[in-house]
Order: sequence, then C-alpha cells, then structure tokens
Amino acid sequence: MAFISYIPESEASDELRQLYDRYREPRGGVDNIIRIHSRNPKSMVGHYEFYRHLMRGPSPLTRIQREMIAVVVSAANHCHY
Repeated sequence: MAFISYIPESEASDELRQLYDRYREPRGGVDNIIRIHSRNPKSMVGHYEFYRHLMRGPSPLTRIQREMIAVVVSAANHCHY
C-alpha cells in the first residue's frame, strides 16, 4: 500500500484549514483520499469537484448504482476505501 504524507489539521495554513472545514464529513473527519492533497490545495479542490460530479452529476446511473460500482472496483483493487 502506498503512503502519501499529509498536513495534519493542527498544522494547516488558513487556506488549508478552510478546505478541511469545507470537505469535513458529517462524522467530523476529513477522508484520507481528500487529505492526501493537503500539500497541493488546488488539487484537493479539483479532486473533490471531479468526484462530486462523477457521483452526483447527471448520469443514467442512480447514486446507489454508482456507489455499488465504486465498492466493487475498490474490492477488486484490494483498496479499503
């Protein structure tokens, strides 16, 4: 498994802290897949917007179908996300 270091929230700049707050999940944390972009905040915004469009944008697939596809692909790739 690859490891990508990230900037902890306690060490985040004002810009990064605002992004962490924007992308915080209801349970209170920021997903690792978003947090790995902390060293390049512009890529964090791009990644999130791309993901949001794929999962919630116009599509013949329902949101549930898209989530099921994501789970199957993650399982096939042995990815815990």
